[in-house]
Amino acid sequence: MAIASPSAPTFSASFCCTRTESPATAFSRFPSIALTNSQRNRTLRLTRRLAVSSRFNSSTPSGAGGSVSPDNGDLQYEFFHGFSPQRRRRGSPVFVTLPVDAVGPAGQVRRRKAMAQSFRALAAAGVEGVVMEVWWGLVERDRPRVYNWQGYLEIIALARRCGLKVRAVMAFHQCGTGPGDPHWIPLPLWVLEEIDKNPDLVYSDRFGRKNMEYISLGCDVLPVLSGRSPIQAYTDFMTNFRDAFRPFLGAIITGIQVGMGPAGELRYPSCPSQKLTWAWRSRELGEFQCYDKYMLASLNACAREIGMREWGDGGPIGTGNLMQNPEQTEFFKSDTGSWNTPYGQFFLEWYSGMLLLHGERICKEAETVFRGTEVNTSAKVAGIHWHYSTQSHPSELTAGYYNTLTRDGYLPIVRMFGKYGFTLCCSCFEMQDKDEKQINPVSSPEGYLKQLLLAARMCDVPLEGENAASNLDDGSFQQVVKMSKFYSDGLEKPSFSFNFVRMDKNMFEYQNWVRFTRFVRQMSNANIFRAKLGFRGDIHQFLTSRSDAKFGIAFAYC
Repeated sequence: MAIASPSAPTFSASFCCTRTESPATAFSRFPSIALTNSQRNRTLRLTRRLAVSSRFNSSTPSGAGGSVSPDNGDLQYEFFHGFSPQRRRRGSPVFVTLPVDAVGPAGQVRRRKAMAQSFRALAAAGVEGVVMEVWWGLVERDRPRVYNWQGYLEIIALARRCGLKVRAVMAFHQCGTGPGDPHWIPLPLWVLEEIDKNPDLVYSDRFGRKNMEYISLGCDVLPVLSGRSPIQAYTDFMTNFRDAFRPFLGAIITGIQVGMGPAGELRYPSCPSQKLTWAWRSRELGEFQCYDKYMLASLNACAREIGMREWGDGGPIGTGNLMQNPEQTEFFKSDTGSWNTPYGQFFLEWYSGMLLLHGERICKEAETVFRGTEVNTSAKVAGIHWHYSTQSHPSELTAGYYNTLTRDGYLPIVRMFGKYGFTLCCSCFEMQDKDEKQINPVSSPEGYLKQLLLAARMCDVPLEGENAASNLDDGSFQQVVKMSKFYSDGLEKPSFSFNFVRMDKNMFEYQNWVRFTRFVRQMSNANIFRAKLGFRGDIHQFLTSRSDAKFGIAFAYC
């Protein structure tokens, strides 16, 4: 979709970027944490010059739809601007997540020309960089330890040419619902072969339903994948990524988000990921995922250890069905539910403890792999808020977060992230209680998010925010700004950034693009472009708001 004014003068832009970066000396953003080597080297002194070659034509549109063209116009200006480290520290950088299918099944970049044009548009808007999901099922697809990084190397090269940073997501999970899904990316084929031989490698609920999104954490350290454990396979993948992309680490690739579960989030697949987009409206309780033989063996051993063998035979009974009112279930009801009995406490501590242990294992390996590379490591927690105003928080419990009215289930996770120098990534920044409670009175995305943000502040852990839905209205953007300030206000050296999920053609429609670029400037807390053209002001206003000329800008991603 183009942003265009058919008869308006046009603007074309080409971008080049030079950077000078050096480690900061004796600087710690969060001095109360014992920093790892990678943390000490994380803060960089950034100097950036952006040259924008622009042509203006007052009479001729730039091709059909008024698209950007380097050959349009007869008056050329050269813009030079220096990005100061002071400005970047004052503001909050914005990143944009790339489409799921940015790299195709054969490892090739899809829609190269459209992506290049979109990258230039993002750079012009002042976006800091892009978020690139690196799929295990594509890179190590056919055979163990055989990796194909070609498509991702091309994206990195394109981002460098456009002056954008990159955050890479180590995506160890499945994407999509099946082969008919246009965004279908399964686990590696050789992993699926191992699952066919041993179905207990994936999670199972009380009905025996298997979830293929992610390998069960019950077999984390067992050699079940062609002689390697899942943790070893993830570590080898990250190590090979580090070696293949070493020239870009710390300069172009500034962040690594490590996947830890379904949808890349540290959680159990209590509700299939494709249903999470509407599960909060249907108030799904979720199912405990503890019925594969490895999880059952762990549960049984823990029950025997405390002399309660009968507690180790499976998950709780009386959890109802997915759509049931929790107050009508034996386990989740508020006052007399068994979630608050000795048995319930035992099970929930084991279930959430296994998830925490899984996260710590991956954090430890990732910290070792990327130590000294000057990249920031992060991990994501799911935004499950649709029973937040109940006492038992059932949908959080089934996802592995032992968070109730009387217990903080997120603080141990945030502390663990802080221990290994990880940044916390969480969603729902655009959601408002006043809207959600009209549909579901016990939902509270703001309550959930504020609890996480307070935990991050308490533990001095940096934060990455995300939106849960691709809303491009002003109200959603203002809510993001509000919640970012809730975290940052009062901190001497706050560290907050935002990942907008995700780039598509709707984002580049004119009104959406105007709202998005205004949001980027507001988050950055500074004017991104003050071009040296003899005027003092914002370049975006100069290009879009002049009374004597209206400039048509077209960027597309389809």
